[in-house]
Amino acid sequence: MNTQPTLAEKGSGTGDPGQTPPSDGLKAGLKNRHLSMIAIGGVIGAGLFVGSGSGIAAAGPAILLSYALVGAMVVFVMRMLGEMAAARPSSGSFSAYADQALGRWAGFTIGWLYWFFWVVVLAVEATAGAVILEGWVPAVPQWAWALIVMVVLTATNLASVASYGEFEFWFAGIKVVAIGAFVVISLLAVFGVLPGSDNPGAGFAHLTDAGGFMPMGAGAILTGVLMVVFSFMGSEIVTLAAGESEDPQRAVTKATNSVIWRIGVFYLGSIFVVLTLLPWNDPSIVEKGSYVAALDSIGIPAAGQIMNVIVLTAVLSCLNSGLYTASRMAFSLGRRGDAPKGFAKVDKRGVPKAAILSSVVFGFVAVFFNYQWPDTVFAFLLNSSGAVALFVWLVICVTQLRMRGIILRESPEKLVVRMWLFPYLTWATIGMIVFVLGYMIYDGGGAREQVVLSLLVAALVLAIALVRERTRKAAVSRD
Repeated sequence: MNTQPTLAEKGSGTGDPGQTPPSDGLKAGLKNRHLSMIAIGGVIGAGLFVGSGSGIAAAGPAILLSYALVGAMVVFVMRMLGEMAAARPSSGSFSAYADQALGRWAGFTIGWLYWFFWVVVLAVEATAGAVILEGWVPAVPQWAWALIVMVVLTATNLASVASYGEFEFWFAGIKVVAIGAFVVISLLAVFGVLPGSDNPGAGFAHLTDAGGFMPMGAGAILTGVLMVVFSFMGSEIVTLAAGESEDPQRAVTKATNSVIWRIGVFYLGSIFVVLTLLPWNDPSIVEKGSYVAALDSIGIPAAGQIMNVIVLTAVLSCLNSGLYTASRMAFSLGRRGDAPKGFAKVDKRGVPKAAILSSVVFGFVAVFFNYQWPDTVFAFLLNSSGAVALFVWLVICVTQLRMRGIILRESPEKLVVRMWLFPYLTWATIGMIVFVLGYMIYDGGGAREQVVLSLLVAALVLAIALVRERTRKAAVSRD
């Protein structure tokens, strides 16, 4: 039986519904417009722009089904997380909920794995941004650009949570406007009504005119799932940020309710128009990237540079949010005694400086590894964090099974967001995630390596958690 104190007892929740100020020292510096744009932009990563071409090449038009399957899984997971976050806003989000519902070992393990995932992402995104910036200003070496973007975004996070929110508002806004414009302009070209377009306006013919809708067979849908699943990571960030907002319950409820149309428009919508503008097997989709190829087919000049600007915005957005997310998870772990106590301290502006700087340091180390040993040390870091997204979603599902009863017992009036068809859809989502993990192992190659290495790292962190828990209990029994 779990004897951990409730979230309210730990001080990580809030008082009445809709009332913020966090009792953990963090400041309620995020406005509703910040949270709204973080929620919208959180599901749009650079992976959507950069990696979608490979998915299209692997599955053809059926990649739409891959995106739909993963999108449905994310919608269900976000609904579960929204149920818990609306009732108990916390800077530790799912890690804090796992701590209460499953035991301290669970919160410790998933919290540190999530932190590890994001500090590795910092290195990946900093390098991706540096590549684009070096192309524009070759006089500055790539490593210097990576250093510059890391330093600038560290400074914004150290300034205040409002600075993070403001930067993310504009970064996410650019992504949203760009994809929205892309979908509208492309649809006009698809139907041949865009003035001056070079595209023949074939309507929906390209969805079936090159070998049918499933040219690579039905099995390619699952292969596509493996290729697109990680581009959805980040949708849960809004639940961490809610703890520093003016009205956390309203922000989480709104974000949870809007996740369906966000995924529908930004993922399914944008990939759909790419597939209707060009045959799926057009070489330019892989050579140039799906979005650049689509813009070229319309006849938009300098399509490559336009997309570079958008991708750079997505990279900076991911860096900004990654640093914020890693630092808040470290802060939450520190408050619960699962990380150094210094991580839980905030300055007069309510900023957890030690948690931010420690995350940045590991991010810088990972960047160094990426330049010094990209095929060995950094490849290990990348692969060993590759399946963490699925682990996080799985823990959210299992936690929600227990948290529903806890919330109903302690504060049923705060259950304003409810998971649909509970508990059946929760169990079905668990089955979907386990199936994807199993298929990754079965599929072999890089996917298998990611799961195996991620499981090894998770086992190591779990072992540390269990040893700490046993040591703590032994100390309590001696007292």
